Amino acid sequence: MADNAILFKFLAKSIGMKHGVMPSFMAKPWGNLPGCSGHTHVSLQDLSGSNIFACSDPKGRPDAAFEDTKFISLYAEQFLAGLLDGLPDVMPMFVPTVNGYKRLVGGEAFWAPNAVTYGYDSRACSVRIISPPSVPPAATRFEVRVPGADMNPYFVLSAIFKLGLRGIEKQMNLTTPPVSAIQGDPVRRKEVVVLPRSLEVATARMMGPDSIAREIFGDEFVEHYGGTREHEVHLWNQAVTNWEVERYLELA
Repeated sequence: MADNAILFKFLAKSIGMKHGVMPSFMAKPWGNLPGCSGHTHVSLQDLSGSNIFACSDPKGRPDAAFEDTKFISLYAEQFLAGLLDGLPDVMPMFVPTVNGYKRLVGGEAFWAPNAVTYGYDSRACSVRIISPPSVPPAATRFEVRVPGADMNPYFVLSAIFKLGLRGIEKQMNLTTPPVSAIQGDPVRRKEVVVLPRSLEVATARMMGPDSIAREIFGDEFVEHYGGTREHEVHLWNQAVTNWEVERYLELA
């Protein structure tokens, strides 16, 4: 899957060059329009090819943590709990560029999630649950909506599955309520965990001593990849943008 994504980007750029255009996968090319996403759909199969996220009971699971998870399996619920638990700690793997965080600034208004949220068939959340009754049980899956089009598919898929499998292995309970239970409750809205809003903040969190990223990927990878993101931030901090010149050249 990741190979195909990389091949598609390579082919799109190569063919575009032949026709005098430049296809781009920049996450936020224009400030006043929605950005370009890299939404990733995931599920798990057992050795027989059956979707283990699917709920076997056509009436739904009576012990589901919330109504939104009624038609997904316990494994899926644990996978979701693990994904939500570690999401803030792996943001540089989902959003690896300075520009990518500008896509998330608009939040729900631009269909870009900026918090640790999930919900049934919700396109405003970080993780959208796709399950019956809107699809057949075999099509049950999660749509992870945080990554932008500029993401590295190898890193994104690795992070999603490592976090999700960690949730299954630890038999994590889903304690975070779905977005449908939060939107009308001002108190609960304040409890929502907001995702890092810049590459600098995201990298510092990923490289923290207690980061879940270190647990699932190891210190060597986190230090190396984190170092490349710190370098990216350093280059950005050195740059003087057109916006700064237009705003401050006369005003200062």
